[in-house]
Amino acid sequence: MIRVLIAEDQAMVAGALAALLQIEGDIEVVGTARDGREGLDLARALRPDVVVTDIEMPEMSGLELAKRLRDEGGPSRIVILTTFARPGYLRRALDAGASGYVLKAAPSSRLADAIRRIHAGGRAIDPELAAEAWGEIDPLSDREREVLRLAESGQSAGDTAAELHLSEGTVRNYLSEAISKLGARNRIDAARIARIKGWL
Repeated sequence: MIRVLIAEDQAMVAGALAALLQIEGDIEVVGTARDGREGLDLARALRPDVVVTDIEMPEMSGLELAKRLRDEGGPSRIVILTTFARPGYLRRALDAGASGYVLKAAPSSRLADAIRRIHAGGRAIDPELAAEAWGEIDPLSDREREVLRLAESGQSAGDTAAELHLSEGTVRNYLSEAISKLGARNRIDAARIARIKGWL
């Protein structure tokens, strides 16, 4: 029996996923989490074979959850289940330690197949999305991504500098680099481009 934990912040989606997976004779849903932090706590306590997680959740994203579980060296393998059919998200998911990347628009049988495949030691990634992901490299550094994310939310350079414990000039330099790398008109345009590509 493959023991699965679901981390999904939308209760109706989590319930539907659990019901669909419970129909499979070889899969048992051992728990559901409402956010990434609860997902991490439950994964530590229950030690499931597979964690199925959304990307964007409160408290902790699915990508951060995957990275934390990988870094802790636990037994759980990760399947990202998302609406984001973007190569940048796939690359970040794989870099975070995910073994599977399944789109919510796919037939439900694909998720069960992905769980079986990664439980057996393989990977489960949409081939077309994988080909796109390796064709375009994310040019942003982690710090540039962090500064752009704050700029996207409307935060001023001064407030960003205070929050990240940097000088205002350094923040402006990071923004300028990101704008240049993305061929954007300004910081808002840069954030928009990075968001579309899945790099933010």
